[in-house]
Amino acid sequence: MGGREREGHDQVERRTIGATALAVGAVGLGCMPMSWAYSTSRQRGEESLRAVHRALDLGSTLLDTADMYGPFTNELLLGRVLRERRSDAFVSTKVGLLVGDQHVVANGRPGYVRRACDASLRRLQTDVIDLYQLHRADPEVPIEETWGAMADLVRAGKVRALGLCAVGARSARRPGARLHDTTIRQLERVQQVFPVSAVQAELSVWSPEALETLLPWCEARGVGFLAAMPLGNGFLTGTLTPGVGFEPDDLRARHPRFTAEMMAANQPIVAGLRRVARRHGEHVTPAQVALAWVLARGRHVVPVPGAKRERWVAENAAAAELRLTERDHAEIAELPAARGSWD
Repeated sequence: MGGREREGHDQVERRTIGATALAVGAVGLGCMPMSWAYSTSRQRGEESLRAVHRALDLGSTLLDTADMYGPFTNELLLGRVLRERRSDAFVSTKVGLLVGDQHVVANGRPGYVRRACDASLRRLQTDVIDLYQLHRADPEVPIEETWGAMADLVRAGKVRALGLCAVGARSARRPGARLHDTTIRQLERVQQVFPVSAVQAELSVWSPEALETLLPWCEARGVGFLAAMPLGNGFLTGTLTPGVGFEPDDLRARHPRFTAEMMAANQPIVAGLRRVARRHGEHVTPAQVALAWVLARGRHVVPVPGAKRERWVAENAAAAELRLTERDHAEIAELPAARGSWD
């Protein structure tokens, strides 16, 4: 694809991440579905490559991946694009999780972090990672030691900035604790070692919990917020049909919100987004409304919707141009809470 024309590279709104003001397109691209966690039969390398190129053409410069996606194959795929277009991209990858046959384990040992970074650099075909994120803290290693090793990578010029992924909804929840209390405690600890530039956590119309404490924590400290799963794992696009089911290797096959019963029960959320979309024009989609809602949470927020088709990449990027009205926000705020959760 060398020599292809770039279309509207600077058209998408730009936002900054962290105190170092790392500039990225307002809507990023989550690359995980191209290689991992979603239906294997629909993963096609060449089609995914075209999607990544399309994202860069449109100014969706933040490419979010991880060494565990595949494992490793997602970084290899991105490397095929980056060897041609490194200057167009903002590369975000993650470290800290190892994938086994039927399990995932954390590894935060400093030696492993250094080796993993070098391996990611080789796969991505680049000499520097723009944002290196700790996927999960290792319970056997003080998080300060892991973060210190990551900070050394910045000093060595292999990484530009560091980020932390929020602890999952099913992890270490104590009675009476708020969802992101554990993550905030981790953030407070690592900030004493080296500055956090970004936090990645789920945020969407049907998972707004980050608004309570985590998003305000980031805003108060000039920390960027990468909104993971802003389309609710595809549900908020309105393209999924209750009862159709998923392939066995698709993570949604085991997600409580994606049983036929829960998908049917949550249809009023999609219907509400569709009503808002219709007010903005016949070509506006529920997915674009959902992304516009996330974008409106603050100038430090960058949604990172997963996509593996050019069509969806273009639709997601166009959401940066959609401005919701006060009426829209009020109507979305009145939508019923999602039923079914990880808890």
